[in-house]
Amino acid sequence: MVDRLKNRLCRCYIFLIMLFLYAPILVLFASSFNDSKSRVSWGGFTFRWYAGVFSSRSIMKALYTTLALALLSALIATVIGVVGAIGITAMRQRNYQIVMAFTNIPMLNADIVTGITLMLWFVRFIPLGFMSVLLAHITFNIPYVILSVIPKLQQMNISMYEAARDLGANSVYAFFKIVLPQLFSGILSGFFMAFTISMDDFVVTYFTKGAGVNTLSTMIYGEMKKGIKPELYALSTLIFALVFIILLIVNRIGGKEEEGRTIRGRIGAGGNDSVREPD
Repeated sequence: MVDRLKNRLCRCYIFLIMLFLYAPILVLFASSFNDSKSRVSWGGFTFRWYAGVFSSRSIMKALYTTLALALLSALIATVIGVVGAIGITAMRQRNYQIVMAFTNIPMLNADIVTGITLMLWFVRFIPLGFMSVLLAHITFNIPYVILSVIPKLQQMNISMYEAARDLGANSVYAFFKIVLPQLFSGILSGFFMAFTISMDDFVVTYFTKGAGVNTLSTMIYGEMKKGIKPELYALSTLIFALVFIILLIVNRIGGKEEEGRTIRGRIGAGGNDSVREPD
């Protein structure tokens, strides 16, 4: 009886947490199809707010800037992060811990501190604009890529790389043919994580952007001062749907890799069982 009551309380607690987290998203989703501009009355089903999103020059310009920043920063951060992860993994234990502590600073540091620091740094060397925002996004994306790739490096079978080198393959060929395929899922996870974090960022972007440069987050913040427009509901719903699809893809890839690893482990275990010592 007590265990049954505990299970019911746990389920109710989880339900309340999920409701608290996802009820605003459901309201946002419903409001994006509401034909009325009022948030408390239903005026019918419509797609005109979505049409207004794609017909607005300011929204489409901000969307283009956001996607360009996210793609470029994720790509550059992925390249730097993979190289950095390989170098960090090859370090001794003491140096490894020191470098990882410095690597984690952009993630642990408050966004407002990072944004103000980068703004003061950029003002001295380059004008604030698209390039300054891009450099800022690369800076805080690199640690996420490194943390996604390092576990794959630690799980990697280094003997395959050494065997390829012994058989005559140069280091570049062995890296692309042996190492890179084993790191691919970690690299892809790091890339998508950097992409979504870049799209979601507001504070650092707000402090490092110049005049005339707007991402979706900063544009929405500016529009909120004038009043909430129904087009913003549709825009926010599209952003949520895009991020949700990306997360599904990443989880799908991770699930396939885990399933493949399990199958290979079973095959290896079966092969070991079949090998017996001679009597």
